[in-house]
Amino acid sequence: MRASTNYLCAAMVTLASTPFATHVRAQADMLLLNGKVLTVDKDFSTREALAIRDGKVLATGSDADIRKLATRDAKIINLGGRTVIPGLTDAHLHGVRAALTYAVEVNWIGVTTIEEALSRLKAAAAGSQPGAWIIVAGGWMDIQFREKRKPTQAEIMAAAPGRPVYLQQLYEWVLLSPEAMAAMKIASEADVPAGGKLTLGGDGKPNGEISGSALTMGALFNKLPRPTFAQEKEGSRLFYRELNRLGLTGFIDPAGVSVFPASYKPSLDLWKEGKLTVRLAYHISSQTPGREFEDYKNQTQLLVSGFGDDMMKFNGLGEIVTWASWTDGDPTPEAFARLREVVRWAAENRMGFEIHWNPERTVGKLLDIFEETNHEFPITSLRWAINHLHDASESSLKRMKALGVGWSVQDSLYFSGARFKQVFGVAVSQRSPPIRTALDLGVMVGGGTDAHRVSSYNPFVSLRWYLDGRAIDGVTTSAESEHPTREQALRMYTLNSAWFAHDDDKRGSLEPGKYADLAVLTKDYMSVPTDEIGGIESLLTMVGGKAVYGAGPFAGLEAK
Repeated sequence: MRASTNYLCAAMVTLASTPFATHVRAQADMLLLNGKVLTVDKDFSTREALAIRDGKVLATGSDADIRKLATRDAKIINLGGRTVIPGLTDAHLHGVRAALTYAVEVNWIGVTTIEEALSRLKAAAAGSQPGAWIIVAGGWMDIQFREKRKPTQAEIMAAAPGRPVYLQQLYEWVLLSPEAMAAMKIASEADVPAGGKLTLGGDGKPNGEISGSALTMGALFNKLPRPTFAQEKEGSRLFYRELNRLGLTGFIDPAGVSVFPASYKPSLDLWKEGKLTVRLAYHISSQTPGREFEDYKNQTQLLVSGFGDDMMKFNGLGEIVTWASWTDGDPTPEAFARLREVVRWAAENRMGFEIHWNPERTVGKLLDIFEETNHEFPITSLRWAINHLHDASESSLKRMKALGVGWSVQDSLYFSGARFKQVFGVAVSQRSPPIRTALDLGVMVGGGTDAHRVSSYNPFVSLRWYLDGRAIDGVTTSAESEHPTREQALRMYTLNSAWFAHDDDKRGSLEPGKYADLAVLTKDYMSVPTDEIGGIESLLTMVGGKAVYGAGPFAGLEAK
């Protein structure tokens, strides 16, 4: 047995060092032939074919050489010249929360007119029980509509008469039908959660619009009727398959608003049953402002970072580490003191950690805390991350690099770039986000979306935006000098994002010994015009060599 094991190890080493070696006798149980395989190895090598054994990449190379590795009963898949990429990993996707309500929500992602948006409300009303809620929880912006405005209460009442309707845009605006207002017991501004403002129409009466902060929106959302557990579980299954349709084989969930311990149960059930089709690294956020530290100490008594397996595991604290510091304003000294306490504890306990932080203006104080902590409990090997920080300065990025802190960049400016430009000015907008600067400095940069409340979960929309900086309204807000190359952008969404989950040695590239997580694309990512990248989908998605999504010529391969 030992000799056999040593031989296989030697074979894997040989295959890792060359596209193919004729003297290697290791054999494959699956071949993908006649394609364009983007390995995303250190040289960004392109191969013609790929061999898989026991769910892992055995070798890549030419069709002729890879065929020699096949067993007599090996499954052979003809790629028909299509491009294969490593499975995408979203480094910042609120997928656990989005999945809970996916089966009972209306989706406006990609809708281009108010007429179409309203037709989806009408269809949802026709296909559901009388009195059932109609909910659009996010992933859209009014500027995506040809009309360049939001729907009105009168319009949603006409589309879904007599129904409680809830529409949310970002974490700043909600529109309710009269039935929804009555169900939520909102008759005046006094009934709106803290920080919210009830808008009045021309007649001086509430028109269903409520504006406010993320705390306001979170409290409103929590008033909605919860799906049954069966609906949450089915929604989770369907949502993860939807991610597979877009080439995603993994994501890092940062927890956040309205994510409670019970929120994870549907995903945990799928995991236990072997039905999880994405690799999920999850975080926890306290939902009790002022008691965050106590919550973390309690909830992690039986959790250590990395607890779980390669399909689902605990990745640490985040992203709302403390509510008082989760603000685009200037946190108080007391807020920083509370944050410092949690940061120090996380470092001492070797805990994973990521944090929501938007303004460059205040991030220096956060980095001060990291640096102070690092002197006592080194964090450079823990792969901590800062999320967002669109206007990061070169100085801040250098400090992050020195601390081993990664930067998770999302495409929220694709939806709000015009507003960002108005608020911060042309000069700041031109360098936001400074992706090329960060990459040149050696900062680990991960790609993602921050879906689904604030953006679409489509990774190809995000990839396209990284490349050209063109927002949803067609206006380019960032300078070309900060746009990554296609190779760099794809690496951000594969190998780099896997780094944040401590998995870059197992996935993120199609190299021998790594999991065969991959996607066969409808178009060639490397050569298609940039403005068509957002429309790319997967025809075949595999996780560990198992087909979790199949369409077109590969529809029959999907595991049932």
